[in-house]
Parts: sequence; C-alpha cells; structure tokens
Amino acid sequence: MQTRNKVFDDLSQLMTNAMGVAQGAKTEAETAMKSMLDRWLADRDFVTREEFDAVRAMAQKAREENEALKARLEALEKG
Repeated sequence: MQTRNKVFDDLSQLMTNAMGVAQGAKTEAETAMKSMLDRWLADRDFVTREEFDAVRAMAQKAREENEALKARLEALEKG
C-alpha cells in the first residue's frame, strides 16, 4: 500500500511539473509572438491615429478653402 501511494505521489508530482512547464511554454510563446508582431508592425509604414487625424483635418480645411475660392471666382466671373 505504501508503494502504491509513492507511485501516485510521483505521478502527481510529474503532472504538476508538466503543467508548470506547459504554462511556461505558453507564456514564452505568447511573448515571442507579441515581439514578432511588434517588429512586423514597426517595419510597416503605418501612421498613428493622431497623424491620421491631423492630415484629415488639413484635408478638410483645404476642401473648405477650395470651395470658398471657387465661390469667390464664380462671383468675380459673373460681376
């Protein structure tokens, strides 16, 4: 009976260690994947949201100025 408990204890310890190794491997894989994704994104010419919004605002202002100049030109051509 004592031998049987030792076998179960050893098996239980082995499973516990295996779970720890699996958890460590999972964490390491997640870290490696995140690092690889960060490097891939850094190599691309993506713009930040702030840069996008700034260019969008500039384009909107340019369109508004263009419309105003167009209306002014039409008024001058009529007069």
